This record gives sequence, structure tokens and C-alpha cells, in this order.
Amino acid sequence: MYHQDGEDVFVIDGHVHLWDASEENITHQGGEEFIQCFYDYHTTFTPEERQWDLDEEYRQYGAERMVTDLFENAAVDMAIFQPTYLTDFYDEGFNTTEQNAELALEYPERFVLNGSFDPRDGEPGLEYLEELHETYDLKGVKVYTAEWRGESKGWRLDDEEAFEFLEKCVELGIENIHPHKGPTIRPLNRDAFDVKDVDDAASSFPDLNFVVEHVGLPRLDDFCWIAGQEPNVYGGLAVAAPFAQNRPGKFSEIMSELLWWLGEDRLLFGSDYALWNPDWLVETVMEAELTPEHRAEYGVEWDIETKQKVMGENAAELYDIDLEERKRQFREDEITEAFGLEDHYAGEPAAADD
Repeated sequence: MYHQDGEDVFVIDGHVHLWDASEENITHQGGEEFIQCFYDYHTTFTPEERQWDLDEEYRQYGAERMVTDLFENAAVDMAIFQPTYLTDFYDEGFNTTEQNAELALEYPERFVLNGSFDPRDGEPGLEYLEELHETYDLKGVKVYTAEWRGESKGWRLDDEEAFEFLEKCVELGIENIHPHKGPTIRPLNRDAFDVKDVDDAASSFPDLNFVVEHVGLPRLDDFCWIAGQEPNVYGGLAVAAPFAQNRPGKFSEIMSELLWWLGEDRLLFGSDYALWNPDWLVETVMEAELTPEHRAEYGVEWDIETKQKVMGENAAELYDIDLEERKRQFREDEITEAFGLEDHYAGEPAAADD
């Protein structure tokens, strides 16, 4: 748990993956281009001394390293898996719900496991979504509208077929929909990640929460105008967050726009691990400041109360996570014992512990 200005900041990393981009798993040139593009992002934003080797550390890092990277220095308290299937590119998928479940089932108090759907799968896809929900009790899904499937290079969230899957989510009680909307990844098509189809989906399904991952970058204006009118649209900060490292002015601009349009209650931190390691990213975002010019123009603050909400409390609200109960659990769970984190969760003795 992060500490700043005498305050505790419970960090829920809202966007993580356990991926396999090993050469043995790649079946299509797009799979190689995809991980190479990820690595370009990695080297652009990660401090040079914290960068990984592509072949030795980045293509496939495994469950044990992921646990260490997320939790060893208490940068992150909990994390939410957001699967990316890409089964036309990777033999076993890039990171599927079932693969992510390896860790989510081993540490159920530390991870939230999200599922996924693709409306092009039709009736079998609806049955698969039901099966995932029955197996893992899903509270959310990640959807990838630019994923290739045969001759198709994408789909829209406001398609009639997609609405059938959103109706199924309502029926099953899967309330949180996380569409990747924003930066493209080679060789996928940028326009298939356009944020505009969120508008009709959000207004048609007011009982669902649409957490737009990457806040629509580079279409931040489109995202803000849509989110400004749709109260069930949230912003996921994955990929926006690392601008704090080497583009602090841009980070200030992005956060000022988001806080002005959406407010502090509808933004969720995400590292997009393993694009970047939260062990440096959380500290960088927590220490970032808005420029005096942006504070004056937008009238918003990136203060400790706002950080507490964005870094964890807002995700906890969407996923019904009792933070005080989790802190009590974490005083002596397996991960705390493994990494000696007892001091991070010491806190004041709770009534239940007397």
C-alpha cells in the first residue's frame, strides 16, 4: 500500500495481463508485429534502467515474476485481469481468461478475473460467456473491437450482434464492460478502436458500466464529450498513466481534461502490465503534479483525496470490494508473508480483531 502525506493509498491496478508472446505460440505474422509494437511502447515510456529484454523477459514472463513485479514492494495491493485473446495470431491465445485464471484462482483475494466476448462468435460465443460466468463468477469483461477474426478486422460495440452480448451481460449480472478504445497496436486498424460506438451502447444499457480503456487516446476529445453526457462511462488510465514519466506536461493536460469532464469519481488507474511495471509507474503517477497553468484553467486538483479515488477506491466501488476488509486480510496473507509487507497493512487494530 502506497503512503503519501501521512495518508494510505490502496492501489487497485485496473488493467493487467499474464501474456504469452513466445515464438512457439505465434502462428501469424500479426502476432510478432503485435508484441514488437508493445515493446516499442515499453521502451518509449519506461526509464532506461527499468527496461526489459524483449526475448528474455518480455515475450513471456510467467506467473511467479508477475506476482513479484506487482506486489513485492507493495506498489499494488490488488489487480484486475483484462484478457486479450488474439487467437488468430497466437496458438493458445495472447492472454485468455483461462490463462489469467492461473493466478486469479491461486490468489483470489488479490486478483479480479474478467472474461471477454466477441459478437462474431454468435450463439457459441453466448454459450462460452455463460460458461465463463458459471466457472469464474465474472463481474466484468474486456472487449477488443479491433481483433481480427478470419476476413473480419473488427466489430462495433453498437452492432446488433454486440447488443445481444450486452443483453446477456445484464442477464448474468456482469456489470463492468471494458472496451479497448484508443491506441492501435500493429497490425490492427486504428479506426476499429474508435471510441464513438461506446455512445449508443452506454445510453442503451444504463445498468452497465463502460470503462473505456486508454481513455480513447489519441481521441481524448471524442471520449470526453461522450463521457460528459453518459454517466455510466468511466475512463481507464492504462497507457495514459506513463506519460507522467517522460511527458509530464502531456500527463497534466490529459488528467486536467479528464478531471474537468468526468470528475474524480469516474477514473481508474491501470498499468497495463506488462507493458510497464507498476513498481515504478505507481510512484511516478503519485508524485506527478498538474502544471500551474492547467490548475488555473481547469480548476481541478491532483491532490491526495483525488489520488485515493483514482488509484483504488473507484475500482473498489465498481467491483464491490470492501477495502477495510481487504486490508485486514492482507495483514497476514501469503503474499504479505512472502514479501514482508506486514508494516504496509498494520493500520489501527480493527474491532473485529479485538
